[in-house]
Amino acid sequence: MAWFRNLVQLSSLKSSLRSRSATTPFPNTQFVSILQFSSQPNSEPTRHVPSSGLGPTSSKEKPRVVVLGSGWAGCRAMKGLDTNIYDVVCVSPRNHMVFTPLLASTCVGTLEFRSVAEPIARIQPVISRETGSYFFLANCNRVDPDNHVVHCQTLTNGANVPEPWDFEISYDKLIIASGSMPLTFGIHGVEEHAFFLREVHHAQEIRRKLLLNLMLSDVPGMLLITRHLWEFRKQRSRGSYTVLLWGGGPTGVEFSGELSDFITRDVHQRYAHVKNYIHVTLIEANEILSSFDDRLRHYATRQLTKSGVRLVRGIVKDVKVDKIILNNGTEVPYGLLVWSTGVGPSSFVKSMEVPKSPGGRIGIDEWLRVPSAQDIFAIGDCSGFLESTGKPVLPALAQVAERQGKYLAEQLNRIGKAGGGYANRARDMEFGEPFVYKHLGSMASLGRYKALVDLRQGKVEIRTPSKQFFLEL
Repeated sequence: MAWFRNLVQLSSLKSSLRSRSATTPFPNTQFVSILQFSSQPNSEPTRHVPSSGLGPTSSKEKPRVVVLGSGWAGCRAMKGLDTNIYDVVCVSPRNHMVFTPLLASTCVGTLEFRSVAEPIARIQPVISRETGSYFFLANCNRVDPDNHVVHCQTLTNGANVPEPWDFEISYDKLIIASGSMPLTFGIHGVEEHAFFLREVHHAQEIRRKLLLNLMLSDVPGMLLITRHLWEFRKQRSRGSYTVLLWGGGPTGVEFSGELSDFITRDVHQRYAHVKNYIHVTLIEANEILSSFDDRLRHYATRQLTKSGVRLVRGIVKDVKVDKIILNNGTEVPYGLLVWSTGVGPSSFVKSMEVPKSPGGRIGIDEWLRVPSAQDIFAIGDCSGFLESTGKPVLPALAQVAERQGKYLAEQLNRIGKAGGGYANRARDMEFGEPFVYKHLGSMASLGRYKALVDLRQGKVEIRTPSKQFFLEL
């Protein structure tokens, strides 16, 4: 199984290869680095992994923590684990963490893609250098809590592998941090025609589409065709709406601001011949930024409108290849549709036979444990407090996931030092204080050097030479 060992080595990031060029994401992939393991076979010892997977740990080995996912929650948990106590194994379809709040900026070139992607081996270095700790580019298909085993399958997109490879990993402690999926509400045509904005390759696809259309307008004769198409849409919908966004949360608002800046500054300068035909429309069923204070929402509405973003209130009923249909029958043409309407449980979470929280997430107790299974924890967007805890389901925010990952790592380190790191050893151990979340506030960029900060703990009046406004502190 030499090819499988090579796959393991490819997935395990080497700390010696950390150049800037090695961390550049590739289009339509989930990779941020290439490891040339075959050209220098003797550069470092080979870490052998059995072709069947990783079996149960013995008393002579460190207990093994398996982390499913490489998002905010999973990476923070891995970073905080004491590697003198535990071996760490990460299973994820991407070998990096994405700084999601800045993804919108990469779509228009304000930031480069490598600025928002951090390789897992930098977050937890033992994965790249120590026997017993690994990263596997794979999906977890099933969890067997009775035998403490996860069943995984490798990704093969673009790889010289004939078919996906199934393997098993035994765990002493399992952290499920597999994240969530964009909500489409079962609306026809969304998955076929809309772009999402949750991964680096999503931002790359959006950027490629924007630049392709702009560069085609420079081709002799293409401008007449482009103008005719946009004028036709203008007559049908009383305005030329090339870029549509549905979802007035922070992602939709920030992307609207970034696009408006891009059109005002870059397009007006470089592609002035089409500047009057490109516009941004943000569609929301209710108010934009509904979690923010009323005054901040009104401020955001004024600023977006002033920057040229058209705000439309409505609900999307159907998505066609070049237009959307609202619930009132209005048809809105588009050249690019970005979908940012929140998240929900993934198919993996739905398939798990465990009690679920309101909303369909994996149900957890106050200590982030899955009560129905020994040694299994769930954190981040995939988890939610059970109704029996009396706690509300926390929002799917990065700060929630990061805080849960930090808390869980501290708890596992504590029980590991007390000898409870191995499977079924912590059954009767006290877990200390339960997890308590304190919201530290919300921020959203509006473009043009303007932003909102909502801290909700008091009121501060801020004056500038030309404006007066309030921030909740």
